Amino acid sequence: MEYLIRDFQETDIYLLVDLCAKHAAHETSKYNRDGKVSLLKSALLSHNPTLHCWIVMVEDEMAGYATFTFDFSTWEVRHYLRLDCIYLEEKFRGLGIGTEMMKRLMKVARERDCVNLQWQTPVFNETAIRFYERMGGKGLLKKRFFISI
Repeated sequence: MEYLIRDFQETDIYLLVDLCAKHAAHETSKYNRDGKVSLLKSALLSHNPTLHCWIVMVEDEMAGYATFTFDFSTWEVRHYLRLDCIYLEEKFRGLGIGTEMMKRLMKVARERDCVNLQWQTPVFNETAIRFYERMGGKGLLKKRFFISI
């Protein structure tokens, strides 16, 4: 199957929000669409974007996306690439697209002299965990906390 992994374009915004909602449902999380279009546009399309996004296209269909940031590690005193989201529609999983996306992310991290590539997945997402382990990912046992503001 032929596919294209490309940079986000402004015309992708509504489909990206749809995929974010599907991704949240897949991870059994809530997703509120209110304001997401303008907030994502601001994060992705500013002069110095805080968020980077790749879109996966299969023919004329948006099949998935990956979003990432460059953050700083105090302990390493270097930047790292943080994969915020990676999501493929179910019918496009297992075709090597996710593997290619991860390889490209690792390449970008090397090019930007990042100390590593970091991401997280819910503990119940066993398919993703197996995929990440096959890619060479190492898990850390930590519990993530957050406070809603």
